[in-house]
Amino acid sequence: MTRTQPIVLVAEDEESFIEALTLGLKREGFLVEAARDGEEAIRKFEEFRPDVILLDVMLPRKSGLDVCREIRSRSKVPIIMVTAKATEIDTVVGLEVGADDYISKPYRLKELVARVRAVMRRTPSDNYEAKIENESIEVGEIVLDTSKHEVRVRGEVVKVPLKEFELLEFLISNPGRVLTREQIIDRVWGPYYSGDTKTLDVHIKRLRSKVEKDPSEPTVITTVRGLGYRLETSR
Repeated sequence: MTRTQPIVLVAEDEESFIEALTLGLKREGFLVEAARDGEEAIRKFEEFRPDVILLDVMLPRKSGLDVCREIRSRSKVPIIMVTAKATEIDTVVGLEVGADDYISKPYRLKELVARVRAVMRRTPSDNYEAKIENESIEVGEIVLDTSKHEVRVRGEVVKVPLKEFELLEFLISNPGRVLTREQIIDRVWGPYYSGDTKTLDVHIKRLRSKVEKDPSEPTVITTVRGLGYRLETSR
């Protein structure tokens, strides 16, 4: 029997985070199950078959990395690793054992929810009836509706061509996260794209003309020198 709400398994040993996440995620329409150590996370995964897992790297009894590796060996359920250290090695190891995404503490609830919805869109679940594709993504003053292919900025609908829409969707699905030029091109234009990378800059410029109050001084889509771009979660 399918559910009407997706389940998020929160594997976390800090009670303050569990309480805040449970309250916040329920307000966003999710059901929440909590596990306070790695062994319990495995048991609750098997019992509840969650639609996405928020998995802290540092868990008692069994590490988050070991939990991720074990669950991934038997399921494609989306897994977001949560770490108190945003070092490159943590990120690389987490992704190598099968995580779909990562987020570092402290984080904003809106950013986390956007990440959850993004990984669920990439790996749809058969366990619940509500389709995540029909939901809009809201970050700051931007609302992106994937089902209507519509973008609203400060309450006004703006016309966005397909490629710009895909670019904005990737940015808004990763709020506050630095996305390298290579990551963006690979995701939006495909891994075999061989064109000029200036194409990305042109599309970013066009997007800024539609979402920024002052495109000459962008505060929504910012440039991270030497790396890429980031969609800011607050201004």
